[in-house]
Amino acid sequence: MTVTTLILILIVIVNGIFAARLLVDLNQNRSELTDRGNNLLIAASSMIIFFFSSFGVSDFAISTIVYRKMKLVSDKLLPGTLNTQCVIPVAVMALAFISVISVDIVTLAACIIAQIAGAYLGPRFIVRLSANAIRKFLGAGLIVAALFIIANQLHLVPSGGTSVELSGAKLVIAVICLFLFGALNAIGIGSYAPTMVTIYALGMNPAVAFPIMMGASTFSVPIGSMEFIKYGKYSRKITLFAATFGVLGVIIGVFLVKGLDVTMLQWVVAAILIYNGASMLIDKFRNRPQTIQPGERV
Repeated sequence: MTVTTLILILIVIVNGIFAARLLVDLNQNRSELTDRGNNLLIAASSMIIFFFSSFGVSDFAISTIVYRKMKLVSDKLLPGTLNTQCVIPVAVMALAFISVISVDIVTLAACIIAQIAGAYLGPRFIVRLSANAIRKFLGAGLIVAALFIIANQLHLVPSGGTSVELSGAKLVIAVICLFLFGALNAIGIGSYAPTMVTIYALGMNPAVAFPIMMGASTFSVPIGSMEFIKYGKYSRKITLFAATFGVLGVIIGVFLVKGLDVTMLQWVVAAILIYNGASMLIDKFRNRPQTIQPGERV
């Protein structure tokens, strides 16, 4: 059995456990699935969000904008929703995209374990934060995500090297960074862009970023998301729709339009992220009351 095959099997097992835990929770809280809301709009947005996610456009960032504009979920529940909704679609992406890419197994395992640890510990602290604090983190996160996109588009970030493994101080740096990225997932800040930049800056082959990022995300996000399910701090309806219609978006993105050029889209996304990130921070400092839909917990 190859390492790649083992990783794919583990992805199925870990995400299967998450799916079982999610179904139990949804069954125990069926009343929340019938809350008022535009089901067609939620289904369409889920499919579109994860369609573009399959091309590397952050589903965390886009979902934050869409859900707040549509007033589908309170800011208090937003971090948990961003995490739980992406587990199944990301698992499908991983199974579709991960292939044999030469990467040191120790480096890969260390990065995966580090991000899992960060994702597991992060929600324990995030659920204690106020809605205003979460809004502040999310606003800053959107702007940071936009800056990563702009830096990449302008070729301002390191382009990487040729190494396929890390050792010594570089491995320690990578482990610390991946731990932090896993924790940041818990407040709705995606780990894709910072992981890519970290791998490039440490002199690794750019291709190596993919198995590290996908491996870390498909293992860490389900672990962290099960903590949000445990505390009940997520939108069950949105997560259910994303786990179904979001997967459809991923399948379309992976198998039908692999050659789509998203260069211009990245610029548009960056502008949208900066605008909405700034708006969230302004709202926070003005202490505007957030809109909470019926049936949502804060």
